[in-house]
Amino acid sequence: MVKKNGFSLLEAMITLAIVGTLISVGAGITIEANRYFMLSNAKVQLQEEGRSILYVITRNLRQAQSSTITLSRYSSSQPYYSQISFTTSQGTTMSFFQNGNLLEMQSGNMTKVLSKDLIYLAFTFPRSDDMNIISVSVTFQSGIYQGGSKALHMASEEVEVMN
Repeated sequence: MVKKNGFSLLEAMITLAIVGTLISVGAGITIEANRYFMLSNAKVQLQEEGRSILYVITRNLRQAQSSTITLSRYSSSQPYYSQISFTTSQGTTMSFFQNGNLLEMQSGNMTKVLSKDLIYLAFTFPRSDDMNIISVSVTFQSGIYQGGSKALHMASEEVEVMN
């Protein structure tokens, strides 16, 4: 009896077919897992950014003198209620406004960018009988993959001005 070493052509072709199938399925699974990770990551970042920005806005609005609050817009390309200006109880003039995709805060002579992912910003008085309550609405958007994007809308109702 003669002992053979190596693989036959049939064994090699079956092995290649199995490996090729595994690679093609594995690539699709890897791509989908990567997309899910990018989407989840964008969502978490937008939520964290939104929470921290709403905290800054509401904390400062609570210190506003209600008689100094004015709603307007930064430029004609922005929604009308996309800027709020007021004077705090400490005498500091503050303003929050949308400038393109930027959310900016102006305190005295200093301007600071709070977000580069802003799509929509609006300040309104939800009740016509109480001008000490202000509603804040923001929408952020972040790119994810293949030109897609993830948007997050957050609204903070009833920010009560304390002064």
